[in-house]
Amino acid sequence: MRLTHDRLVRVLDRFDEIDARLSVSTDGPEIMRLSKERASLAPVADAIRALEKARAERGELEDMIQELPGSDEMAQMAQAELEILRTKIPEMEQELQILLLPKDADDEADVILEVRAGTGGDEAALFAGDLFRMYQRYAATRGWRVEIESVSDGEMGGYKEIIASVSGEGAFGRLKFESGVHRVQRVPVTEAGGRIHTSAATVAVLPAREDVEIEIQEKDIRIDTYRSSGAGGQHVNKTDSAVRLTHLPTGIVVTSSEKSQHQNRANAMRTLKARLYEMQRAALAAERSASRQSQVGSGDRSERIRTYNFPQGRVTDHRINLTLYKLDTLLEGSGLDEMIEALIADDTARRLAEAED
Repeated sequence: MRLTHDRLVRVLDRFDEIDARLSVSTDGPEIMRLSKERASLAPVADAIRALEKARAERGELEDMIQELPGSDEMAQMAQAELEILRTKIPEMEQELQILLLPKDADDEADVILEVRAGTGGDEAALFAGDLFRMYQRYAATRGWRVEIESVSDGEMGGYKEIIASVSGEGAFGRLKFESGVHRVQRVPVTEAGGRIHTSAATVAVLPAREDVEIEIQEKDIRIDTYRSSGAGGQHVNKTDSAVRLTHLPTGIVVTSSEKSQHQNRANAMRTLKARLYEMQRAALAAERSASRQSQVGSGDRSERIRTYNFPQGRVTDHRINLTLYKLDTLLEGSGLDEMIEALIADDTARRLAEAED
């Protein structure tokens, strides 16, 4: 990606144009749209102006050094400052290139988070519970709101399946790297011989964008109501309030099993739209990068992405070959940022390389 003068000028011109329109606009929706665009462009505009200032200072120092004798104290000071700028400017250019990379339009979207037990029976359900609690704790560290929409409990604890919405700034942009098969290696509570078992759970992270139109016709949906299961006693749902939606053209089935049937229908429809939108995203990504081997950011859930090894206290992300001996802090949520930051950095480096090809 070349940082041409014309390109940088266009960005600054657009930023100034937005400021001018905001100063005179009285239309609420336009003000909201322009304010959002201004917020996204502000870091880029600041970086461009800082780079231009540094480049101008470099030119002035080079001129000063040519005009002054080499032994002059001012020339020596100018030379020292010039060396600093010669190191700093390429770093500023790299940072600006990253800021100018195309943004994923869904990064600021809320999330539909689905965690399902995979191979491993009861132990897989327990691990699915561990993963979901990890995401709950991580969401709390970032000030996100988590609302459970549907639960199928495991017989010994954990979850066969749990679906929740996660709302907050940049939720999808960070959690999207969690989509895939998560594998656990540990001694199950049911294992008397102390042998290590391997189980798995699947995580799906779907963008829930309210501004995207997904057309769903009534004839394409079958709606079933049923009595959701509970923990027994007062928790048993005695009415048919749970909702199952089947999208006939694709075969997608979604459920919601909270107390209100009306709310369950709304939740299930929101999840269905998110899944259909994710199908569109996946198809577009496959079309744009059919030869790409990396699964980072693609949402492909067919591959194992991470292994949690309890005996050794380590977590390995296989997409970037990163191993952290911080299993406890990761599962507590506080340590997940380090893994996600590494995945974001790898994704950014890959996109930069593609932009330069």
